[in-house]
Amino acid sequence: MTHSLVRVEHVMGMAISLDLDDDLPVHELERLADGVFGWLRQVDEVFSTYQAESEISRLARGEIRREQCSPLVSEVLDRCAELWDETDGYFDVSAGGVLDPSGYVKGWAVQRACDRLLDEGSANHCLNAGGDIFVRGAPRGRERWRVGVRHPWEPLAVAWVLEVTDTAVATSGTYERGLHVLNPFTGAPASELRSVTVVGPELGTADAYATAALAMGLPGIDWLAALPGHESAVVTEDGRALRSDGLQVVPPRLAAP
Repeated sequence: MTHSLVRVEHVMGMAISLDLDDDLPVHELERLADGVFGWLRQVDEVFSTYQAESEISRLARGEIRREQCSPLVSEVLDRCAELWDETDGYFDVSAGGVLDPSGYVKGWAVQRACDRLLDEGSANHCLNAGGDIFVRGAPRGRERWRVGVRHPWEPLAVAWVLEVTDTAVATSGTYERGLHVLNPFTGAPASELRSVTVVGPELGTADAYATAALAMGLPGIDWLAALPGHESAVVTEDGRALRSDGLQVVPPRLAAP
């Protein structure tokens, strides 16, 4: 007999949900889920800025050097340096004056977990970490996963629903944590955009692009539109809802706040 599995655990300071919909025995699905959440806990131990003894916290305080950290730290910081260049400096892990690669780490960790799932035999899964989502394959009986993008004023409503497969969906916004993203060139909190969603092939990159566009403010809308291989949806602080031409959504419009 085969089963599907849904598991939710609190890791990295948030509820993370995993949906495995493969024709595998339940003990195999449980093993795969254990691996996903074990990996995410490992990432949190290395990269949490809320844990004083994490490697990234100790590195930020100058207690250890980069070469003394695990290879994961170099992998992440090297990619963050590339993303700084790709975003014209708007994705800056030191924008707040302290090293903090969180705007990339969560998406990267979820992507890595999903890639491991594929390698280990799961072709149909959805992993959602606080709105940063990667889906592969489809749930049984459907051709695609349905992913809801949270309405930035109504916590229990969605602004858009996407039907996607083998796709990353990353959202950065001000509606939960306030004005927590800074414009690295002015040092001022980014306040012109309330929600930015980026859809693309790889979640770490999509996560960083969403953060960068939020930091840019209104100019980020045109910057997103020019990104090759990515689609986007933006809600401005004054209530306008905009999306790229290639982003297929249901329903097509966002109600006014």
